[in-house]
Amino acid sequence: MENKSLYLQRLRSYFMVFDMPLAILIFLIVSTGIVTMYSAGLDFPGRLENHLRNIIIAFFVMWVIANIPPQTLMRFAIPVYTVGVGLLVAVALVGVIKKGARRWLHIGFDIQPSEILKIAVPMMLAWYFQKREGSLRWKDFAVAAVILAIPLGLIVKQPDLGTALLVGAVGFTVIFLAGLSWRFLFGLFITAIVLIPTVIWPRLHDYQKDRVKIMLDPTMDALGKGFHIIQSIIAVGSGGTTGKGWTNGTQSHLEFIPEHTTDFISAVYLEEFGFIGSLFLVTLYFLVVVRGLMIAANAPTLFARLMAGAVTAIFFTYAFVNLGMVVGILPVVGVPLPFMSFGGTAMMTLGMGLGILMSVQHHRGLMKS
Repeated sequence: MENKSLYLQRLRSYFMVFDMPLAILIFLIVSTGIVTMYSAGLDFPGRLENHLRNIIIAFFVMWVIANIPPQTLMRFAIPVYTVGVGLLVAVALVGVIKKGARRWLHIGFDIQPSEILKIAVPMMLAWYFQKREGSLRWKDFAVAAVILAIPLGLIVKQPDLGTALLVGAVGFTVIFLAGLSWRFLFGLFITAIVLIPTVIWPRLHDYQKDRVKIMLDPTMDALGKGFHIIQSIIAVGSGGTTGKGWTNGTQSHLEFIPEHTTDFISAVYLEEFGFIGSLFLVTLYFLVVVRGLMIAANAPTLFARLMAGAVTAIFFTYAFVNLGMVVGILPVVGVPLPFMSFGGTAMMTLGMGLGILMSVQHHRGLMKS
């Protein structure tokens, strides 16, 4: 009887790693995603079932990582980063080309190594800054910039603008949180603006330039490149205040909206649930970001604080870019909506990130001692 009680106590401790405020918010987002995927996937047999499978796997990954203390996670920083960069080099040499981009490796099945770098880059940067805590100099930030630039350059070369945007944003967040001065940040921002017309714009691919032009004026090619974003904006606008009702979205079910189970699933949701539904969803993502920042602020070590901040930046960037894309205020890039869009690889990345947040919050007392 005593052994059984000890076993139950140990089993209970494994599930006490969940941060309840964060878990409740994610549960509400996942539930909203399942409801939306049911509607969006009506024309795709098996899509909902596969989405549920991805969610289960992602939450298992989250649970496993949540039980690993941040000090232990820090030991994997160099190996994970090295393997990730190595796989990106392999993609550049022998990667599979799909839709004009070389982003995948075939190892019996196709994998997208750039997804690994969404976690590996901030982990490596957080490890680097942790080792130099209390004695940071300008050269340390320069080395950190190189650590970020290597995988970022390889991802841009594929090309994969969406993943490059996310890896760059998350990596820069870690560098900023480590102590990069506001003055330097402002100078960098001004420099980037100055370089846009003469350096950055000429180096963009034609399709990337087209995406920016279409964002500014979709009607310039209303029946071509601008067609889908126009239809997405029509879907969002036609939802009105309360939406057309669940499974009643005409733009999605008549297949005017592209990729409406993946990148544009938010257009399906906004058409069917309207402005009120959008407020509900945006509030959930906002509260996830707030909770992530709270966990980061209370983290007792620099590594834990930087990782929590980086994961929070991932959630924010995913949600902001995806929602901005479907309403036409940002260029169309391949960025999914967290825990709503269909996609196994991105779901695993989000599961890992969520597990890191849970780990930082749960093990903060142990790290203090």
